[in-house]
Amino acid sequence: DKTHFSPSNTVTRGQAVTFLWRSMGCPEPESLETPFTDLTADYYKKAVAWAVEKGITKGTDTTHFSPDDTCSTAHIITFLYRTLGIGDNGWYKEAGKWAEGAGLLKGLDREVSPAVDCPRGDVVTYLWRAA
Repeated sequence: DKTHFSPSNTVTRGQAVTFLWRSMGCPEPESLETPFTDLTADYYKKAVAWAVEKGITKGTDTTHFSPDDTCSTAHIITFLYRTLGIGDNGWYKEAGKWAEGAGLLKGLDREVSPAVDCPRGDVVTYLWRAA
């Protein structure tokens, strides 16, 4: 909210792509059209359209993005890996190796895994270190 960042709260998919989009300077997507019927909050609509256009992420199925679902460390590291154009090969294992080598994970006691929720504070740490 306006007075709290809540760094320990788990980031949602909508928040994660919005953080990435804003870190890239809020680029305009070519189109705001998406197949997703669950994009209800204005703050993430452009970010989701941009992320899908750029191949950073897909929906959770053909008609849902699931913006309120929690985001794992595997998700956010893979999203960042793709955002920066490091690679697009597969899921989190290659992205995790890159993140480790790039120092993004240093000092954070968190494994890159689909089973590990990613706190909001870690996302901004990854973004800051990647920048």
